[in-house]
Amino acid sequence: MRTHRFLRLAVLGLTLAYTAPTLAQSFEGLDLSGQSKKKKRGSSSKASSKKKTSAKRGKGKTAAPAEDTQESSSATTAPMGNPATPPAAVTTTPEPAATAAPASKPAPQPSPGLGLDLTGDNDKPPAPTMTFDAVDVSGKTADRQRLDAAISLFKNDEYEKAAMASHELLGDPKLQGLHVEARYVLAKSLYRMGLYHSSLGEFSKILAAGPSTKFFKTSLEWLFFISRKTQNETVILDEIARYANYEFPEKFRNEFRYLLARYHFVRGRALDQVGQTENADKSFEEVKRLALTIPRTDPFYPRAKYLEGLAFFRNGTNHKDAAAKRGNTDVMASVEAMKEVVRLTRPVAGRTGEQAKLDKSLRELAFMQLARTHYGMQQNRFSIFYLNKVERGNTQWLEALFESSWANYRIGQYEQALGNLITLSSPFFREEYFPEALILKAVIYYENCRYRESNLILQDFERTYLPVHDELDALVKKDMEASEYYTVLADVQKKNKDGLEKNGTDVILERILRLALTDQDLKKTNDSILELEGEMDLFSQKGDTFKYSELTKQLLEELKVQRTSLISKAGIMAKGKLESELGALKLLLANGLRIKFETTTKEKEFLEEQLKAGGRTAIVKKYKYSVAVADDQLYWPYEGEYWRDELGTYQYTMTKGCIERDTANRQIQSAEAM
Repeated sequence: MRTHRFLRLAVLGLTLAYTAPTLAQSFEGLDLSGQSKKKKRGSSSKASSKKKTSAKRGKGKTAAPAEDTQESSSATTAPMGNPATPPAAVTTTPEPAATAAPASKPAPQPSPGLGLDLTGDNDKPPAPTMTFDAVDVSGKTADRQRLDAAISLFKNDEYEKAAMASHELLGDPKLQGLHVEARYVLAKSLYRMGLYHSSLGEFSKILAAGPSTKFFKTSLEWLFFISRKTQNETVILDEIARYANYEFPEKFRNEFRYLLARYHFVRGRALDQVGQTENADKSFEEVKRLALTIPRTDPFYPRAKYLEGLAFFRNGTNHKDAAAKRGNTDVMASVEAMKEVVRLTRPVAGRTGEQAKLDKSLRELAFMQLARTHYGMQQNRFSIFYLNKVERGNTQWLEALFESSWANYRIGQYEQALGNLITLSSPFFREEYFPEALILKAVIYYENCRYRESNLILQDFERTYLPVHDELDALVKKDMEASEYYTVLADVQKKNKDGLEKNGTDVILERILRLALTDQDLKKTNDSILELEGEMDLFSQKGDTFKYSELTKQLLEELKVQRTSLISKAGIMAKGKLESELGALKLLLANGLRIKFETTTKEKEFLEEQLKAGGRTAIVKKYKYSVAVADDQLYWPYEGEYWRDELGTYQYTMTKGCIERDTANRQIQSAEAM
């Protein structure tokens, strides 16, 4: 089939309640300028850029933090993505008590994918620059000399021995006075060994002893370094919120405010989900308050501004009719906040690689949120403008293509909508989950009186997603423990990892797994579980003395407790996600049946009219179209094959459709040309 690009078609009245793109608040934006060369020919056409590009994804790398030589916390703010110098060395002088700051308010929850990852991998231990108090053997007790020996082992990069020596001191109740310092050495040794969750557990024990404890302030600092090494920051956020009333070191103060704002955002979303609106309001207000405390020149300001924009958006869309005016004001405040994020994250010279990567990701998220906000306000062309800013190949690109298809459908640009859907159905994205795409495609064909094609698309939809619905329904009805829901998904992951053969049920469960992991909160928790399991496996790679020590046994037990807690949390989220997706799939299947009913009715009416007219009545006619393209484009036929460099550039051409609509479209085009 061929079709003329940008041909506007009058929409037939269809009583279909389709599902519009979710106005989800998500965290993950890129500005793309320039035009691609398009190829176009035949029934559906594809536009291909002359220049092939490939997008590579990978983790940013940051240098390992160097350590200060003192316990002092005075320093300038560390740039984003380049961890600041970790806390100072172990000294024998007591740490002054932290000054208590005013109590902070409650807190909200991250949107799907609130995952601005501050971690950097490739943490190669730097040359030991940490200095300790000089060990004067003369005049020291034997116990003090044992601690100094552990410190000496740490200085010489013998972290396993230092950890075991420190743990041995902790096992002696007579050495209570040295326990805090010994635990501090143990926590840092574990960090240097890459055992970040185990290290966090030891620092947490120091912090739990109170602000008057030696090394309290420096242990607070280490929370930030560990947060940059872990997949899921929510564990760190909980710790930071627990000590929010205490004054953090100046060099970490803005990072602390940003992370605390994230904690409140996460908490607020959770409260919203359980219907505690008043408490959620307080949390979102705290997000906005904390965002105002970060200077505009600080690297954390754009991230805090993004959270502020999401908080305003939530207020604007959750308002009651009586507060409609305030709601509109909040929506506009959200738009302005997102525009500010876009301005602040423009690519500029001089930024570190990690910071540039984070800014690029945040910019993409801001574009997506701007698009969703305008879509919700029925401003579809503005929505398309911002969605087109998301660069092809990036994290949010497929979602942007799908959502722009709905916006194009709303304004009658069916050809562009179908072109986007061609990309989504390509073999390159077979693993992605976009069930609504087939429903939208069926609706577009229905609107153009192409009833037979519409029915075939709906049959394809039922064949693909009805088994998923049935399996989801069976899972939810089992009423298992929350952790068991996660176990079902974990088994699928294990089969994928090990390359094991999967039966028909496994294939369906794999689709359900991908479906569940579209929830960014669940994905981050799942990543954290996998990270914990990886850390547990890491113990087996250590030396035999450390591997079979009492310390390792204790640390593994503590990691198992953390893993059990996370699995329970992930199970609750997995069950909730599966239940919500089951409801969404039921609605899509119901919509499919409604479209089929409408299609059958229209076909029946057409056949009756045709019989009355002696077979001379036609319902569709060929559209007038041209294969002419701009000078920077090429016309090329689409015959079912896909090329990676052409993805996202397809232009579908409608060659035939409703007779009445063809006349109406010519009138619209004439009016626009005047």
